[in-house]
Amino acid sequence: MTYGEGVVKTRTAQEGADDGYVPSPRRIERERVKRARARRATAVAALSTLVTGAVLFLVITRSPGWPRTRETFFSLEYARMALPKVLDGLLLNLRLLVVCGAAVLVLGLLLAVARTLRGPVFFPLRALAAAYTDFFRGLPLIICLLMVVFGVPALRLQGVTTDPVLLGGSALVLTYSAYVAEVFRAGIESVHPSQRAAARSLGLSGGQALRFVVLPQAVRRVVPPLLNDLVSLQKDTGLVSIAGAVDAVYAAQILAGKDFNFTPYVVAGLVFVALTIPMTRCTDWITARMDRRRAQGGLV
Repeated sequence: MTYGEGVVKTRTAQEGADDGYVPSPRRIERERVKRARARRATAVAALSTLVTGAVLFLVITRSPGWPRTRETFFSLEYARMALPKVLDGLLLNLRLLVVCGAAVLVLGLLLAVARTLRGPVFFPLRALAAAYTDFFRGLPLIICLLMVVFGVPALRLQGVTTDPVLLGGSALVLTYSAYVAEVFRAGIESVHPSQRAAARSLGLSGGQALRFVVLPQAVRRVVPPLLNDLVSLQKDTGLVSIAGAVDAVYAAQILAGKDFNFTPYVVAGLVFVALTIPMTRCTDWITARMDRRRAQGGLV
């Protein structure tokens, strides 16, 4: 009997196929107890969730200011009126996410590679990349946006755009590329030096070893944190509204300023949440998948 045939027979026996296998009473009892515990845990979780939700509902709806709060923040009439305009503004946020996300990945990878270059001749490049990442990681995003959006037009440079969308997107790229660069650098440094040494022993140059051996492994390892950064970028695209760009947040602000009803802000927030949750679940799925493959030896 070959090894493969033995594995097939073992699996067939474990699955209760027609080969005469009969589970022992102890195993049957163990499986019954396990299913009972699972049902009990599900019931307790459902009950605790219902109780918590009921308590929160009663606390909020029985509060003295709830009628006014419901009218100001949760008006269905204003929500129906605001939703189309908020969705129109959301298209700008999505375009910013796609364009700025691509630019952030490219610039962040270049900065990470620059910081990992070896040899004294590359010291100025390493120093500039380190200074860039330290500065923009420490600078609050809102301040970077204000400096770029209002400072660049004040210089009156010839040929430099004053479009608030482009300037706001540039500020997002400047800030997030510093964070992404550190993520890429952590991935590059997590690759064992023996990988680079083995590549050099096979005749690859330093650049070829980095391109064909180190970077593929590094990028695979940092996919989950990169996706988390993109989720944060998706939310922060709403900050371009401070420059006057009519995105989902600014559209809600315009509507809220007409009647002093803040329901449009709630609608805009729920729209962003609806976009963020699928991206977050995708990040969790990819992380779990990579962990399983790494546990099985499928990833280096």
